[in-house]
Amino acid sequence: MPLIQINIIEGRSKEKKEQLIAEVTDAVHRSLDAPTESIRVLLYELPREHWAVGGVSMAERRKNRD
Repeated sequence: MPLIQINIIEGRSKEKKEQLIAEVTDAVHRSLDAPTESIRVLLYELPREHWAVGGVSMAERRKNRD
C-alpha cells in the first residue's frame, strides 16, 4: 500500500488539489503497478508563515515582493 505525503503552501483551490491527488495516484499506479485502491495520498497544507526558504518565511517574501 503506497503512502504518498505532499506538503504544499495553502491557497490552492479544491479543484487543483483534487487534480494533484488524482495525477499523483495515477503516476504511482503506473510506475509501481500498484492497484489504485491501495494508493493513499496525504496532502498537508501549510500556512505561508510556516514555510521558509533561506531563513525567510514565504509570508515575508510575499510581503517584500509586493
